[in-house]
Amino acid sequence: MTGVPASAAGGPSKAGSSQRGASGAGAGSGAAGGAQGGAKGARGGKIAAAAVNQASLWNIANILTMIRLLLVPGFVALMLADGGYDPAWRSFAWAAFAIAMITDLFDGHLARTYNLVTDFGKIADPIADKAIMGAALICLSGLGDLPWWVTVVILGRELGITLLRFIVIRYGVIPASRGGKLKTLAQGIAVGMYILALTGWLATARFWVMAVAVVLTVVTGLDYVRQAIVLRRQGIAERAAALEETEA
Repeated sequence: MTGVPASAAGGPSKAGSSQRGASGAGAGSGAAGGAQGGAKGARGGKIAAAAVNQASLWNIANILTMIRLLLVPGFVALMLADGGYDPAWRSFAWAAFAIAMITDLFDGHLARTYNLVTDFGKIADPIADKAIMGAALICLSGLGDLPWWVTVVILGRELGITLLRFIVIRYGVIPASRGGKLKTLAQGIAVGMYILALTGWLATARFWVMAVAVVLTVVTGLDYVRQAIVLRRQGIAERAAALEETEA
């Protein structure tokens, strides 16, 4: 009987163990490398997302809002140029006002359609709206073209509703109504007609357009107040019901 050396007999087994150990170590190293790579990838993704969010400030919707804000001092300068009664300068002022109102129609639509909504836009857009309309009304009243009570009613309503939205925002959001959009359109047309140096039947027509705008301003303002009261009551009732369920 031929004897097999013990070292020869155990050689393959030890070699296999060594190979498995090496494979296990390689797998462990690969897993560690994969984890590190994943962590780096996650950090890279967060950095890239932050860069995209920061860059989104300069989207087309925000740029239109910025243009509208920059138009406000330019509009005032044109409106009051040469004493404020020169038809040519008033025409230029009307052009600036018209551009501002047109951009107001597009920036919000673009932001919602193409997911360009930013914190800057949420704050700057309503400020730009109130600024251009307020500047026009105050200039017109200061020049004696529009009664001060009209300016007070319109601006008081706009500022009051904006404040009311912030007060009840913890209970919910008051959506923009068709009446509110019609009010904005009527105000824009009426103020635009007053900016222009109109005479004859057009001067009479702008009085009635402004009358419609004032009525819509008051009616829609009262409707927003009603919605705010209902929204607050519902919010309080829901919180009370949730508290009772928690205690039970």
